[in-house]
Amino acid sequence: MPGASALHGQGLKGLKWMALAGLVMVLDQAAKWLASAELALGERVSVLRFFSWVLWHNDGAAFSIMSGLGGWQRWFFVALAAGFSVFIVYELRRLRAGDWIQGLAYGLILGGALGNMIDRLTSGYVVDFVLFHYGSWYFPAFNLADAALTCGAALWIACMIRDARASSPSAK
Repeated sequence: MPGASALHGQGLKGLKWMALAGLVMVLDQAAKWLASAELALGERVSVLRFFSWVLWHNDGAAFSIMSGLGGWQRWFFVALAAGFSVFIVYELRRLRAGDWIQGLAYGLILGGALGNMIDRLTSGYVVDFVLFHYGSWYFPAFNLADAALTCGAALWIACMIRDARASSPSAK
């Protein structure tokens, strides 16, 4: 039977990545609060020729997918974020020692999911405030939670590719 110190260490497994998730969530919420306090809905403030601050509300998913469908999607996305967050916490507790890239991916994804989930729970929509554009081309507005989710997903995919290559017969 493991000693108390072994159990204590197991209980803390993944804690630094959950702390990262908390930081992402807090920074995301603070940035959304600032954007909402300083900008009027629909307002656009040009910062650079290719970058603007905006205040837009998105009741859909990425790229406004499922936007304007009567509100049921709010609870669908809350349930999706909650379920996925539970999965990520479970995976963090199983994380191999020293796999900091996977931990970073999980922390970013968890923080982003929770940041947008808070918006959906409190407002029914996600606050977007970052807009990149060039000429008449516009990338959909996003927020820090979206950026964290995207970076985390890219890292997770890189880890899956790494793990698949490491376990392939040609790698041995």
